[in-house]
Amino acid sequence: MKARCHCGAVVLEIAAHDGLDSAARCDCSFCSRRAAPALQAPKAGMRVVQGQDNLTLYQWGTQTARHYFCKTCGIYMYHNQRADPTKVGINMGTLDGVNPADHEPIRWNDGVNHPSDTKD
Repeated sequence: MKARCHCGAVVLEIAAHDGLDSAARCDCSFCSRRAAPALQAPKAGMRVVQGQDNLTLYQWGTQTARHYFCKTCGIYMYHNQRADPTKVGINMGTLDGVNPADHEPIRWNDGVNHPSDTKD
């Protein structure tokens, strides 16, 4: 599969074992605001084929998840997962020929109570 940002500056190639069936949303404070379902793929199965230098990184909280966005159009492209560092989540809306609305209902993950977060 291929994924592209809105302006076309960033292009990804993805090999996902479970295809679109792995798509999920997260309800953590960041993901719920972003509202994009993410396709799960092995980190080794995703490659930036264009625009590596046009990606910008956002991290917060535990600094474990790494969220990558296009510097030009601001589209969220993918993130390295907190729960499984061998996997990435790719913005389902960036996949060529895929409309996330056609795949509802998309499951939700509990990011509010993530096991790597500490509660004081």
